[in-house]
Amino acid sequence: MLLLCLLWGLQQVSLKAAADEASPMLMVALRSGVALALLAGLMRWRGEAPQRQRWRTGAVAGALFGMEYLLVAEALRLTQASHVVIFLYTAPLFAALGLHLRLPAERLGGRQWVGIGLAFGGVALAFLGGLDGPGGDSRALLGDGLALMAGMAWGATTLTIRCTALAAAPATETLLYQLLGAFLLLLPGAWLTGQWRFEPTVAVWAHLGFQSLVVSFASFLTWCWLLRRYLASRLGAFAFLTPLFGVMLGAWLLNEALAPSFVAGSLLVLAGIVLVSKP
Repeated sequence: MLLLCLLWGLQQVSLKAAADEASPMLMVALRSGVALALLAGLMRWRGEAPQRQRWRTGAVAGALFGMEYLLVAEALRLTQASHVVIFLYTAPLFAALGLHLRLPAERLGGRQWVGIGLAFGGVALAFLGGLDGPGGDSRALLGDGLALMAGMAWGATTLTIRCTALAAAPATETLLYQLLGAFLLLLPGAWLTGQWRFEPTVAVWAHLGFQSLVVSFASFLTWCWLLRRYLASRLGAFAFLTPLFGVMLGAWLLNEALAPSFVAGSLLVLAGIVLVSKP
């Protein structure tokens, strides 16, 4: 989980770094297609095939996953990568609220409710960072809002995986639905919105290789495997590290300046995630 958190904190930074030469939406579509082909080959080698009784819930999970990254790609065009990673990783909060209603083992206690209150107070404060920060304007605020909606979509995806027939599915099958949903949604989305820029430089190919092989294939497959074997709340205990890594990497690699209100809000979000996710 620690390694996954570092990789996921880096993925938004990587997309943002390559954005001048390759549109984030197209990059996510391409990485999903490459990872999908690799996963299909792995499943064929293992003799695995999607089960018909899980197709419907798989389609729901795939649509939610695709929507998450559609929103992320749009958010990266409008606001800083550090903002995107903070708002995206509110997902454990939304997942915890949903799981509280659906699974007895995931009921929230008093400490978790305090954490949710802190985190959403931090979200409100961090939104001010979208206006007060360098270049802050309505575009940045819209980008922050889209990233928060992406966090909701990710939380809904986790809820779908844990509370439907997908809970008994192999990690490969679960990931197959998600990658297929992202590819089918983002590729035409990139074309329809004119986000079709892809300059085949060495740097762009390196970013695409990282996004495809490491993020979309290896890390997401590992995440699906972990979700089936551990309580989401226990995995979520590491969740605060991802936005922390993302903000640090954005400031270091992209020279992103952070407004005081955004930093204060981010710390509240991280504190809330720790309280919600602690077993």
